Amino acid sequence: MQRKAYVPGVAALLAVLLAGCTGGSGDDDGSTDPKPGESATTPTAAQPGKYRTLPEPCAAVSHGTLDSLLPGIKQVTDEEQREQAYEGTATQTYDTDRKVGCRWKAESTSATDHLLVDFERVVSYDNAVSDDNRATEIYLTRETAADLPEPAASSESPDASESSDSSESPESSGSPGSSPDESGSPSGDSSSGPSSSASGAGSDDESGSATPSDGSTPSALQPRTLDDLGDEAFLDDALSSSRQRTVTVVFRTSNVVVTIRYDEQPATTTDVPSSKDMQDRARKLAGQLAGTFND
Repeated sequence: MQRKAYVPGVAALLAVLLAGCTGGSGDDDGSTDPKPGESATTPTAAQPGKYRTLPEPCAAVSHGTLDSLLPGIKQVTDEEQREQAYEGTATQTYDTDRKVGCRWKAESTSATDHLLVDFERVVSYDNAVSDDNRATEIYLTRETAADLPEPAASSESPDASESSDSSESPESSGSPGSSPDESGSPSGDSSSGPSSSASGAGSDDESGSATPSDGSTPSALQPRTLDDLGDEAFLDDALSSSRQRTVTVVFRTSNVVVTIRYDEQPATTTDVPSSKDMQDRARKLAGQLAGTFND
């Protein structure tokens, strides 16, 4: 009987010891105390973006700006149809907190114009990457896809300045200092000849149009990055075989990427939309939209 009573007692003692060991390990919540001389550090989440909402895109462009970009709107005689043209059409979206857009279209006697404004609010789901950095990645992807050409050399290069100076000096290097240097023309061929509108680019600038007769984009208006718009921006300008010109401006402000796409299709293939006029209008709109984010 004593042997039988002893066995349960040993079992009870072992159970108590095992419970003590298990309880000790249960107090460890996975965190480790810093070693002497070390401080406990907690990883910090990346900074969230500045903007938590987006503007209403179809209300983001004023009637006056639409009149400039889409001249055909003012030619609509029916008042109801004209108001519908001003209102635009919202683009399809599945999350209005993240991406919204609006389209406008207007036909005039000389051309058909389209305008698209798109807002994208970028949110990074990686704690190690901020919303701004993620937005920068998206912007750079679009800039790379645009395949912008290398920046054109300035027409007022140091060589031109030196040549102009040398024309006033008796110790000139021998290049004939004349009107090409004074006009700043990089080719040295002035536009005095009546050959084409491409060679008459100076007069085109004064009249508000700088598009050569062949439809190509003048070097000063080639696709390029922009330094005075948002945190970073670029402009693209493309002319199709049917003479439809499309000017695209993309800029980033904090964690929002804004896209403006403005195109014009002339009524006849003999007409060529002006690069300068279309770029000026698109850039003006971009500046207005950037201003709404800074308010």
